[in-house]
Amino acid sequence: MSWFFASNVRRKFYDLQQAHASPVASEALQRIAALYGIEKDIRGRPPDERREVRNQRARPLLESLCQWFETMLLKLSRKSDTTAAIRYALGLWEAPTRYCDDGRLEIDNNAAERALRAVALGRKNYLFAGSDTGGERAAAIYSLIGTAKLNDSDPEAYLRMVLSRIADHPVNRIGALLPWNLDTDGEPRPAL
Repeated sequence: MSWFFASNVRRKFYDLQQAHASPVASEALQRIAALYGIEKDIRGRPPDERREVRNQRARPLLESLCQWFETMLLKLSRKSDTTAAIRYALGLWEAPTRYCDDGRLEIDNNAAERALRAVALGRKNYLFAGSDTGGERAAAIYSLIGTAKLNDSDPEAYLRMVLSRIADHPVNRIGALLPWNLDTDGEPRPAL
C-alpha cells in the first residue's frame, strides 16, 4: 500500500492555511515539508538505505508531529476545521509506520495520481468507444501503453515494434512480446 498520509494530510492543512492563514496549519505544513525534504535527499537510493534514513531522520519528526497534534487538540475548539484536520491525520497514523518500515514505499501517492490523470481527463472520450467490446479493447491498449511506460519503454516505439512482429509471432509465445520481457530495442530483457 502506498503511503498517502503526507499528501492527503498536507492538503487539508494547505486548504486551512489558504482560507484562514492559520498559524497551526502553517506549523503543520512546515513539519510535513521537513519530511518531504528528507525524501528529496534519499530519492533514487536503494530501499534498505531509504528505510534506514527514514528511521533515523523521519521517524523522530513523525513522533514529534504526532505529539504536537495531540497537544493542539487540547488547545483547539472541538468543532474547528483545524481540529478536524488534526483528527483526520491522527486517524491515518498507522500509515507513517509502514512508510518508515518499508523503503520501497513513497511518501505519497502523487505518482499514481499523475498516472491516472489521463484517465480522468479522457473519461468523457471513453463514452464513445462504440460498444462494450470497443471499451474493452481500448482498456487493453491503455494498459499496454501504461505498462510500457512503467518498464521504461517508449510506448510508441514499443507498439511499433510489437505490431511489426506480431503477424509472424507464435500465438503460444505472445507473452514474450509484453513490455517487461522486451527492452526498448525489442531485444529480450535479461532475467532477474
